Amino acid sequence: MDIIAAEDTRHTLKLLNHLKITKPLVSYYKQTEKNKSDILIKKIKEGKSIALVSDAGTPAISDPGEEIVKEAIKNNIKIIPIPGACAAINAIISSGISTKEFLFIGFLPVNKKQKTEKLQEIKNINKTIIFYEAPHKLKNTLEELKNNLGDRYICLAKEISKIHEEFIRGTISECLEKLQEIKGEFVIIVEGNKKNIQEQKKDILNNLTLEEHFEYYKNQNYEKKEIIKMIAKDRNTNKNEIYQYFIKE
Repeated sequence: MDIIAAEDTRHTLKLLNHLKITKPLVSYYKQTEKNKSDILIKKIKEGKSIALVSDAGTPAISDPGEEIVKEAIKNNIKIIPIPGACAAINAIISSGISTKEFLFIGFLPVNKKQKTEKLQEIKNINKTIIFYEAPHKLKNTLEELKNNLGDRYICLAKEISKIHEEFIRGTISECLEKLQEIKGEFVIIVEGNKKNIQEQKKDILNNLTLEEHFEYYKNQNYEKKEIIKMIAKDRNTNKNEIYQYFIKE
């Protein structure tokens, strides 16, 4: 290779010095990704070969790299991925939580409203869910996961493949109690919603007002008497209570 594009040239330089590799280093981090991609693509067209290195983890997975890959594809430039440490994959295979299907979220939105919306969007998904989180936000994020998703079983994977690697497993409440010194980057592996589709549907309906619940079945052309029975069944209550409510209306 002719040039090494690094997320953090200081960290990469330590590795290169250790391996006795001397190649030109170019910084390539999130804030400059778009502009630097054009410059690097131009150099490749001039005949240079470039290696992309992230500070930790894997390029393009919550790290710089996505933009230059897109540009390389547009310009018919060959991309050669080299397997390396990927925190999400190493965390899930060590978690004890299902690896059959999983959803990678990465870092949640910083904005509280957007974060809540994202958690509500995924709360009924029955796949394992993977998040990344910084140490100073970890406890707050765990509280928000508990409030929005319930007190699910999770695995906290800290500093994977590094000297202070650690795994903390249990319910969200249990993990919050186990947390001592919070340093380093974390991967949060969360079990999927274990409720079946019918139970999830019932939960959604029961979060509606009685009027909205009634309209849901009315729009499916059910008669009033039948609707009252179904609402009572959904809410596990006496149908006479539901009937009395709509009589008053």
